Amino acid sequence: MIDRKVWTAEILFQNGNMSSAAVPVGRRSDGRTAILCFSLEEKDGALTGRIDLEVKDRTLEDVPFLETVYPVRVRIPVAEMPEKITAIYLFSPWWTRPAFTEKLSEIPKYTQAAFFKMEEDCVFVLPLVGSAFRTTLTGGGDDELVFEMTAGLGGIRKVNEPLFIMTRGKTAHEAAEKAFRELSRQTGLKLRKDRRIPEMAKYLGWCSWDAFYTEVSEEKLREKAREIRDKKVPFRWILIDDGWFTARDKTLSDLRPDPVKFPEGFQSMIADIKKETSVTWFGVWHALGGYWDGVAEDSAAALSEAPYLYENPAGKLVPHPVKGSGFYRDWYELLKKEGISFVKVDGQGAVPFYYRNGFPLARAARDIGFALESGASVMDGSVINCMGMPMENIVSRPSTAISRNSDDFFPLKEESFMEHLLQNAYNSLYHNEVYCCDWDMFWTKHEAAGKHALLRGISGGPVYVSDRVGETDPEVLKPLTYTDGRILMMERSARPTEDCIFTDPLFEGALKIHNFGLYGEEEKAGGIAVYNLTGTEQSFRLSPSQVPELDPGKKYWIWDFRQKEALAGEGKDTFSGSVEAGGCRWYVFVPRGRNGTCIGLSEKYAGFTAVETQFSKAGTDTVVLKESGTVTWLSDCRPVRVTAQGIDVTAQMESRGPVHTLRLPEEAGRAVLTVTWAEEEV
Repeated sequence: MIDRKVWTAEILFQNGNMSSAAVPVGRRSDGRTAILCFSLEEKDGALTGRIDLEVKDRTLEDVPFLETVYPVRVRIPVAEMPEKITAIYLFSPWWTRPAFTEKLSEIPKYTQAAFFKMEEDCVFVLPLVGSAFRTTLTGGGDDELVFEMTAGLGGIRKVNEPLFIMTRGKTAHEAAEKAFRELSRQTGLKLRKDRRIPEMAKYLGWCSWDAFYTEVSEEKLREKAREIRDKKVPFRWILIDDGWFTARDKTLSDLRPDPVKFPEGFQSMIADIKKETSVTWFGVWHALGGYWDGVAEDSAAALSEAPYLYENPAGKLVPHPVKGSGFYRDWYELLKKEGISFVKVDGQGAVPFYYRNGFPLARAARDIGFALESGASVMDGSVINCMGMPMENIVSRPSTAISRNSDDFFPLKEESFMEHLLQNAYNSLYHNEVYCCDWDMFWTKHEAAGKHALLRGISGGPVYVSDRVGETDPEVLKPLTYTDGRILMMERSARPTEDCIFTDPLFEGALKIHNFGLYGEEEKAGGIAVYNLTGTEQSFRLSPSQVPELDPGKKYWIWDFRQKEALAGEGKDTFSGSVEAGGCRWYVFVPRGRNGTCIGLSEKYAGFTAVETQFSKAGTDTVVLKESGTVTWLSDCRPVRVTAQGIDVTAQMESRGPVHTLRLPEEAGRAVLTVTWAEEEV
């Protein structure tokens, strides 16, 4: 895609002067103001671009230093123009979203992942974070890629950093996967498959934020716990969000719970709630710096943690990027004694603000990421990372597995669901390569509750809600979990199908997002959710082959979750449908069995993952489910005998065309079901 011959660097100095140099790639240029070299290395289909820059010495009175913010801009000519571009950019210090364009000049500032649709394949560009600098893409001319670099630190004279990794693939996902695999090889970054999801995140949770905001208290949490008990909602964890500690002007003043809101601390409250409800784990929220503006000067927290704090050039006390592990360790040890077993750490994108003009951006992010996770070892590394989607955060966490994938769920903001879905779906195109993506909480009593619930059920990440007291609707949550609150979790983050990646779904077409899960011992099944974010009805086309993990050479049943209907087809077959304005659909693809096909717990979004094992012989199928409930088989034959745990339940089977449904009580524990089929078709 790029021209590998001559690249240009624009260099901005602190004295306001600017220098520009066009240098052949691979050659060292000794200019009047700087020595400059670009290099390009290719390995396993991944191109890595680098820059080596050294500002020349002058007199003692006129030492030339690079400007503090974005002192280096690199322009690379494009030899092969893309047809379409999807650029995922930082629209705030914390979050990314997609922009759709056909012009290189319209690539947004702060783009940190970009997909380019070429004539026959896809190119992915990943700007890199080095030892000091962060690189991002931005718009420039109509025939060039423009990279901007910043370290947030003045006084730098040498830059020896990676610029980008560029890959090609038949699909956007193939290209992105290849780029992150190469990044992992170069830096040791753990990819998602190598990160361990904390046990609590595999179960349904509740968070206090949208229920109480900062006015959380022991009395309110106990009131919510009584509702959980009375409604028998299988929440397994509670996150106590912002407002639980003592603060002064957005700064943390004490590590202990607020004595007014929690007069006896957390311990007795947590013990009581665990005894009365299904809740097993409690967590608390805090910001990376303690609170938003750090730690309060002369406070109890500042005095006890002084060895681990750093006064930045703006006069704020924040955890020291190197020594800060002591701050987090002390805090988490105290919290663990109070009964807390995990933390949610917000505001991680504040690294440029906390450490600007004190430490190079990339180094500060790397060091504070290590410090946080080192401290969190006392909680077995159970951390939900949040407000941390800048690339310097993404690549600087040694081992934690969960990272928020979008801006907040805003329950009172009209039509906020569309933006929420847009961010989560497209951010997963790159964020999923490293993390189990957290698609945030939602309300079960909300105009978009059903759409939110489906989204969480297929997201492949944690599921939690933030309903106010008295407002949790257990029926909305039932399709998401087993009776013990365990999530029917799919294997990765849901992401757009290839034919949706370069189209803005807010204005055109239906957005289709896909995921897959394990089905039995050896098979895979999957599905596609269709969302209409436009103001008019939209048509769509689906195929099992649009889920890349599914075998296009196999035969599948396509299950319409909403209509409770099914049709049979080949893996490469397509079928069409339509969805009303603002509507959504969910279609499941399950490999066809020898006789009939059990699609598992058919009232659960990912119900096929409940199939633990199955085996067939002539005319008979036996399936083992992780628990019982409403179970559906798809077959053109008629069931003549059905047993559950050895008991004949044939009379309970309901058949409608190829759909055969058995409604059993929802009970924990394995269920063994056997169906004998007639030879003739229905």
